[in-house]
Amino acid sequence: MSVEVLDGATILSFVEDEEAFSEFIVERFNNLDKDHDGILSYSEMLKELQGLRVFDTHFGIDVKIDPNEISRVYSSIFVQFDHDSNGTVDLKEFKQEMKEMMVAMANGLGFLPIQMVLEENSFLKKAIDRELKYYSI
Repeated sequence: MSVEVLDGATILSFVEDEEAFSEFIVERFNNLDKDHDGILSYSEMLKELQGLRVFDTHFGIDVKIDPNEISRVYSSIFVQFDHDSNGTVDLKEFKQEMKEMMVAMANGLGFLPIQMVLEENSFLKKAIDRELKYYSI
């Protein structure tokens, strides 16, 4: 984990860079596709859904959450990815939903920089690394 400073423009720039964004999405999709069948099941996507940190502590205080509620939230997020409602998520669906989520996050952040703790291979860390590489040239 590392502490980074980012804003909405950093995220939007990464999403709009079709080559960099697609490379990240394909890599992430392939890492999740454990059985290498080209689609993601709910169980394969669960790790990614848990990485969204929908249920984190609030100001350092652990909050006990009903496991059924957690399951319902993760299921509803999976449904958002499964655009054709066939019970699986293909690469096109995954890319489209990730793009929509990241644009929404960028719009929510706005253009004032904030400091965040990021996991090394996270989407936001990749966006920052891309920006740093771009500006160091």
